[in-house]
Amino acid sequence: MKTLFDQTKGNKVFEPFELAGITFPNRIIRSATFEGIADEKGKPSDQLLKKYEALAKGGVGGIITGFIGVGQQGKASSNMVMLNEAGNIEVLKKLMNRMHELGTPVIAQLNHCGGQSKEESAHMPIVAPSKISDYKAREMTKAEILEVIEEFVQGIKNAKEAGFDGVQIHMSHGYLLSEFVSPRMNRRNDEWGGSTENRFRIVKMIFEKARKEVGDYPLIVKVNGYEPLKNGMTIEESEKIAKLLEQVGCDGIEVSNGSLKAGMATIRGQVPWRMIVAQNEKLNKMPEFVKKFVGVISNKAVPQPQPKNLYNLEAAMAIKKAVNIPVILVGGITKLEEIEDIINNDKFVAVSMCRPFIIEPDIVNKFKTKKQTQTKCIQCNFCIIGCEKSPLKCYYGKVPVSNS
Repeated sequence: MKTLFDQTKGNKVFEPFELAGITFPNRIIRSATFEGIADEKGKPSDQLLKKYEALAKGGVGGIITGFIGVGQQGKASSNMVMLNEAGNIEVLKKLMNRMHELGTPVIAQLNHCGGQSKEESAHMPIVAPSKISDYKAREMTKAEILEVIEEFVQGIKNAKEAGFDGVQIHMSHGYLLSEFVSPRMNRRNDEWGGSTENRFRIVKMIFEKARKEVGDYPLIVKVNGYEPLKNGMTIEESEKIAKLLEQVGCDGIEVSNGSLKAGMATIRGQVPWRMIVAQNEKLNKMPEFVKKFVGVISNKAVPQPQPKNLYNLEAAMAIKKAVNIPVILVGGITKLEEIEDIINNDKFVAVSMCRPFIIEPDIVNKFKTKKQTQTKCIQCNFCIIGCEKSPLKCYYGKVPVSNS
């Protein structure tokens, strides 16, 4: 890819920028990445602090946390950080104090996993806006919707108390708020479904109630620019959602895509079937030829959209044109020249990356010194499966011996 920006204008990638009053030292942000470092009550261990320290010392412009749960019913993993426990808030305060010592802003991503929650982690029935074939969950009652709104508002208040520089409300990837705004996943015929405005109502109420509690505290959102599924979110619909977000006081938008049902749409690359087999006790005991057969079936059955790089660019550009608030691009960003083109030509205020930071927490320093101009990540996606049971790490396409 040829770098398009005018070299004489200078490189803005490594210059500070401000978003909603938060000063970021550069424009390369660690996008939300599930770390899998918490106990059953959602209390993070010291390993989380060490990971964030490594990112800060590695030059990251800012960190968006892996999703943090706002309520027990929305848990998708037993090792998910939760922000509804007083003891957890105190631990997160220490983390934030250290990050601020290092000059690195951290934004808490708050989430309810909706139909993608897991009953064995939540220890209660799973709910979603509607009962559909994408997941096993019952339709939420109106009372439960109002309860979730309060959970998000309390989560935002708790994040502010813990010292986070801001909050990112997760409304993408097929989780609860994403399910509400998606015409595919929200089939309700009451005031919470139907029109774009009705499907957006839950998000609107979260913002309105939160603003009364936390004032101008920075609130950004992660949205699906599109859903590559029948009747899913279109770019045109995401533009409408983005305009509604701006109207309710959203400070910035990070544009992603997809859901669990959409397979490898959100995080592209290889289908990590070997890691899936290794993590499953029954599959792992099968003969090798059977495991390979599982791999063949997985590669055929799991949707693998193209391209693998910059796959949210079109949707993010459309959203940027539709609103006057900052837009951040995520998805398949692997090269410094791509980032320079995006930032120096003012396409977006910042970029965010996930997997490159797993293998190289110091990738920003390497980019800055030109020691490296491309991430070493091979997009094997073993990390995405491994963090369901163990703390986040790079496996570089190799199944752990202890699991094989």
